[in-house]
Amino acid sequence: MKAMARCIAFDVDCAEICVLAAAAMSRGSEHAKAICALCVDVCQACGDECATHKVQHCQDCALACRECAQQCRKMAAIA
Repeated sequence: MKAMARCIAFDVDCAEICVLAAAAMSRGSEHAKAICALCVDVCQACGDECATHKVQHCQDCALACRECAQQCRKMAAIA
């Protein structure tokens, strides 16, 4: 479990920033673009960390985080 502590912390950060980004976009927040830009950084970092672990659920998480980062890049550009 200790070896996964950083990965788990990144997972929590990623999930929380994604919820914040979705909420900001849904209410038309004037900060949505900045929040989405931060979401890119957090999701990419999470994906990079998860990719270092060979277990399948971490590989799946890495893929999902990288896809989320890509979508947030799009939103940050147009939000």
